[in-house]
Amino acid sequence: MKKNERKVQDERENIIEGRNPVIEALKSGRTIEKLYVSKGDVEGSIKMIISMAKERGIVVNEVDRRRLDDMSITRAHQGVIAIVSEYRYFEVEDILEEANKKGEDPFIIILDEIEDPHNLGSIIRSANIFGAHGVIIPKRRSALVTATVAKASAGAIEYTRVAKVTNINQTIRELKEKGVWVAALDMDGEICYSKDLRGPLALVIGSEGKGVSKLVKENCDFIIKIPMYGQINSLNASVAAGIIMYEVKKQRGIKGE
Repeated sequence: MKKNERKVQDERENIIEGRNPVIEALKSGRTIEKLYVSKGDVEGSIKMIISMAKERGIVVNEVDRRRLDDMSITRAHQGVIAIVSEYRYFEVEDILEEANKKGEDPFIIILDEIEDPHNLGSIIRSANIFGAHGVIIPKRRSALVTATVAKASAGAIEYTRVAKVTNINQTIRELKEKGVWVAALDMDGEICYSKDLRGPLALVIGSEGKGVSKLVKENCDFIIKIPMYGQINSLNASVAAGIIMYEVKKQRGIKGE
């Protein structure tokens, strides 16, 4: 496959690969148009996937594993690929409504040009685990919800609201008008443990190379950082996001343990 053809395929938003992502898609009721499994591979979780699909009346196509290899975007399909309806993005209001429905202060993750789909998927996974009500991404210069993102999220994309907006700065201003405090994660900020991160909050995570843009930082209420104690002074975007989300959850009080 030519490089430009692979790029177009990478941007498709109607493929889910891997056992856990497909299981979560089936559980969530996502529309699955076709399901492909590796011929002869009907043990363990694949057997469960086939059973769940048949319960929903989804036709299961057993194909040669080489065909799955050709179809695969992630190169880690684990013997199963689902062709699904394209991901339906939410509105920012839907994220706020989710918080209101749960009787909780809004906790929102804003991503400033995260272009690596693996990072986006990992951040969505952490957002789900730490109780964020949704993730906001820009329409341009950002990874979209594709097969790679779904795989990296381990199925969390089926339960986490992702909104796609035209202008991040405008969205930040609108959130502030609704009483949401907005904090950027940047090395120039105050140590996160020293700041009160309770109450309505949106966290801005910057891109892998450039961090949070200057204009976005200027629109935020305050800037926080994760203290570094080793020789390396930076963290992967998804790792940093997970750490700061845990800090927010810890300050709000972790329940269920």
